Amino acid sequence: MHASPETILYVLDLFGTAVFAVSGALAAGRRRMDLFGALVIAAVTAVGGGTMRDLLLDRHPVFWMEDLRYLAVIAGAGGLTFLYTSVFRPPRQSLEVADAFGLAVFSVVGARVALDVGAPPVVIVIMSAATATVGGMVRDVLCDETPLILRKEIYATAALAGGALYLGLRALALEEAVMMGVPIVTVAALRLAALRWEVHLPSFQVSEAR
Repeated sequence: MHASPETILYVLDLFGTAVFAVSGALAAGRRRMDLFGALVIAAVTAVGGGTMRDLLLDRHPVFWMEDLRYLAVIAGAGGLTFLYTSVFRPPRQSLEVADAFGLAVFSVVGARVALDVGAPPVVIVIMSAATATVGGMVRDVLCDETPLILRKEIYATAALAGGALYLGLRALALEEAVMMGVPIVTVAALRLAALRWEVHLPSFQVSEAR
């Protein structure tokens, strides 16, 4: 029996929430925060983008207020990450890898949610990127880091590509699992490849005359 598109979307959303909660807790660990601080950073990372999306699309109640499973997933993922890192040293770039998977999943979740409320294509792509990047941006600000979205990283561009690819595949009327799976794999691959080979977008610099 095939899972319904709504079930697939829900499972993906919970998975993305867990992965982003892990990345938030790891970021808090790098700043030597306590358990409460780690859970706060995990929460804003996991639901920040989706909250912004729901507010902009006028979706009420906001998803995590209606379904408290999201908060349970955040508490579980963030708490386990805190416990794990208290005993073991996580692999290098573990935060970046977790963030890459969260970025990939939320880019598709954001696109699908915007599509469901009847948003036009350009708004769907923008909501894809907002869902995927806003939580990480808030995380970085709270951890006193320059947000990834403002650096020359392939980050928001990967999320935008995921949203656009989802729309393109939907126009071909493919299976829902394919329409969601291909963009997720593509965005994750783009982000991880950029990390592995240090691929960046061209930087913008203005040299002023003296």
